[in-house]
Amino acid sequence: MAWVFLTLTYGLLKGARDIVKKKAMGKSSVMEVLFTYTLISFIMVLPDARNAMGLSALGMLFTALKSLIIFVAWLCGFNALSRMPVSLYGVLDLTRILFSTLMGVCLLGETLGAAQIAGMALVMLGLVMLGRTRNAPGGERVSARVLGLSLICCFLNSASGTMDKVLMRTMTSAQLQFWYMFFLTLYYTLFLLVRRERINVRGVLSNGWIYLLSAIFVIGDRALFMANGTPESRVTVMQLIKQSGCIVSIVGGRLIFHEKGTLYKLCCAGVVLAGIAVSVLL
Repeated sequence: MAWVFLTLTYGLLKGARDIVKKKAMGKSSVMEVLFTYTLISFIMVLPDARNAMGLSALGMLFTALKSLIIFVAWLCGFNALSRMPVSLYGVLDLTRILFSTLMGVCLLGETLGAAQIAGMALVMLGLVMLGRTRNAPGGERVSARVLGLSLICCFLNSASGTMDKVLMRTMTSAQLQFWYMFFLTLYYTLFLLVRRERINVRGVLSNGWIYLLSAIFVIGDRALFMANGTPESRVTVMQLIKQSGCIVSIVGGRLIFHEKGTLYKLCCAGVVLAGIAVSVLL
């Protein structure tokens, strides 16, 4: 069950990553954070370059496609997060489970047992309950455009997660992480050149949150890739475990950004975690 622990590590770090993203964008623009954090993350995996060689042309092509999907997902996700509370962003991210489960069943031929169906029902219940916070007195209000960006990000991240399971059948975690980061850095560099956007070098280099963001990202992704490389791991169950990150987002939103409705959100998140436990343990 090592893959369960690895996936849980990713989920908790992902929740922390959302908080750090929000803090980083408080000091730098969306594109400054995106480009710099991607570049630093790539530099961090460079020492593993010798272990990343030998990838087939087809593997390189699909890794480039995965990077393109994440490139668009991050553009949408970072812009959405900059315009909404981090706790609400973490809640909306739960919609990934719907997309990933559908892809796991339809594309990878995975099946859902009675425990997984019950767990899915509990996760959905928690998601619906959390969605009601937007209509409660003092609830967070965000535009339809921002919500749309968040959902697009969730869908694309789910597609990328499904690809990870397939790609890890023919490559190592070192290969996938290195080339994935290489193409991602290339895409953001080209995007900046085409858009002629400037980077405040002094500003981003003094933004300590970006360095922390890069470290959390590299560690979390390596854990996830290793989990995907385990033959017995399942995309549908892994996606349920990843939702543990919403707890970190909710608590962090309260402690760091002083957001409201924490107790209600935690109760709803408890329902989500119950669904995760049912799916994994039964």
